[in-house]
Amino acid sequence: KAVFESNTPLHQPTTLAPWVERSWRRCLDLGLDPSQRVAFAAVSSSAAQHAIEANQPLLRAAAPVIQSLSRAMAHTRYFAILTDARGLVIDVNGPVDRHDPHAASIARIGVDLSERAVGTTAIGTTLADLQPVWLHRGEHFFDDTAIYSCAGAPIWGPDGQCVGMLDLTGVNVVEQPALKHLVAQSARSIENALTLSQPHRLLLCLSWPGRMPGDASDGLVCVNADGQISAINRSAADMLGVAASVAPGHCSEWFAVPIETLFDAARLQRGPLEVPLWSGLRLSVLAQLNQGGERIPLHGASHGLPLKDVETAMIRKAVDDARGNVKEAARALGISRATVYRKLGAPRERS
Repeated sequence: KAVFESNTPLHQPTTLAPWVERSWRRCLDLGLDPSQRVAFAAVSSSAAQHAIEANQPLLRAAAPVIQSLSRAMAHTRYFAILTDARGLVIDVNGPVDRHDPHAASIARIGVDLSERAVGTTAIGTTLADLQPVWLHRGEHFFDDTAIYSCAGAPIWGPDGQCVGMLDLTGVNVVEQPALKHLVAQSARSIENALTLSQPHRLLLCLSWPGRMPGDASDGLVCVNADGQISAINRSAADMLGVAASVAPGHCSEWFAVPIETLFDAARLQRGPLEVPLWSGLRLSVLAQLNQGGERIPLHGASHGLPLKDVETAMIRKAVDDARGNVKEAARALGISRATVYRKLGAPRERS
């Protein structure tokens, strides 16, 4: 393989994806050899317990998402692994064949699956490059790990830091590159749950004009009573242009409208509004009050993943407020009657 030649320049074309080549080179720099055995060592029980305790918010946010993953992958023999930001396994879920040592060795709480420990995997590559990846069997660094196929995506916390990663792994199974999309969407849902769990008085759901809110890709901005942004998900940061790891500050730094306008829209339940940004762009903003300013629970319909329940509740309340008049409710929300019926799953009125 050309990438193993010491005189191979970094710019020389190879058949490897760039992130795979970078990972292989990091492994070589660590003095690793592809033929050496991989131990899949676990940390001490106390260290594993400390990781579990330190990552309780991540575990709670991920639990319902990972359960839905099991349905999506039911007949593929892939399973889900959740790690912390260091690559330490803190949760495993799915059809793990415990009689297969290749599966049982990695699907254990407390196993170190970082790049330094097990070479190139979706886990190590994701945590190094901080982007979703799909890794074919032959792209793993060690010969011992060439039987695995895996997809991974980083999970970003409300403060803009990577808090862990989600991995979908199969052992000697049919490769499923589509899992890259699934794992990326699932990571977004976990990020949304982490964001919504932060204390806030006002929730702003952001989307581009022309799109209905209610998708896992929506931007989420949690705002305190004084207009300070207490939490923001990755999508919102990208829409507003907030740099990673930078405190977003006050709403007035991004939205070219008074914060009172957004609070009023939430109180009056006006539905999505087009709001100008200081950048010159415009966003569709659905403002919702969080009564009491408490954390939104991570379990149950109120966690808002992927915000479909939030949208449905908003539409149902508008219909109730209009005393069942769907036309009036649709006008108040700025959507069509057909959309109201479709979202609520109700039969249309006969004309």
